[in-house]
Amino acid sequence: MIYTVTFNPALDYIVSVPEFRMGKTNRTAAEQIYPGGKGINVSIVLKNLGFESTALGFTAGFVGQEISRKLDGQGINARFIQLEQGCSRINIKLKESDGTEINGKGPEISPGRLQQLMELLDGLTDRDLLVLAGSIPDSIPDTVYRDIMSRLEKKQIPIVVDATGDLLQQVIPYHPFLIKPNHHELGELFGVELSTREEVIPYAKKLIEKGACNVLVSMSKEGAVLADAEGGVHTSPALRGRLVNAVGAGDSMVAGFLAGWLEQHSYEHAFRMGVAAGSASAFSEGLAVREDVEKLYRQMSEAE
Repeated sequence: MIYTVTFNPALDYIVSVPEFRMGKTNRTAAEQIYPGGKGINVSIVLKNLGFESTALGFTAGFVGQEISRKLDGQGINARFIQLEQGCSRINIKLKESDGTEINGKGPEISPGRLQQLMELLDGLTDRDLLVLAGSIPDSIPDTVYRDIMSRLEKKQIPIVVDATGDLLQQVIPYHPFLIKPNHHELGELFGVELSTREEVIPYAKKLIEKGACNVLVSMSKEGAVLADAEGGVHTSPALRGRLVNAVGAGDSMVAGFLAGWLEQHSYEHAFRMGVAAGSASAFSEGLAVREDVEKLYRQMSEAE
């Protein structure tokens, strides 16, 4: 079973405001409400690609109830730990802006509830796969990803970590199965600027040397790079399509990679599925669905 962990789930309130004006009353032209959070997005895309998963994390209040209800409606198995106080967050995303978002803070997670999650994770085995994705709320230690990996280290569970900065640095010595920085985040780890796929490759390999098994680097208009556990390097230019909504594209790339790996245990196939799934989400209003992923996968094959 695949398990995803989202410490701070949200309802994403995506609004279309064609002529947004600061300091004025603005009216929406269209609205969409989705359950959000990086781990949740991975679970949704995995479901769309035919793979079951269990979404773990914390929810609170009426927003938390709605997150669970919406996931249940999509056939996602959610086992969130309910918090007694506070309310899960609502994130506002303005579609026509330059990427402007207003993200809620979310509820506080007590040490007791965090321990409850740890005990849930203790039940995983090497036949499972764990995805840790997203930022860490202020109420829990910022070492929590490292703590989870250390706690589970002897079980040999493949663990995916989609995080940035110190969160990412901390887990690399514990040999994550997959990490997915973008090229800016990769450059920040080494104090350099990276702009081409050729420039990314040696630094992706350096993360392999430090302990990561597979390093998948998303590069927006420049495409993507994978340095894999067998020493291989895979590259792809950006796929053809019109950007509609970048929200969840990186999470979709993770889900596509995992689906591809589980299908064929081939890093080339996993890489292509990751690129196709990330692009499929970017080119549509919602998250990637199988039909669109397969169409873009064929585009990659035909371009060779």
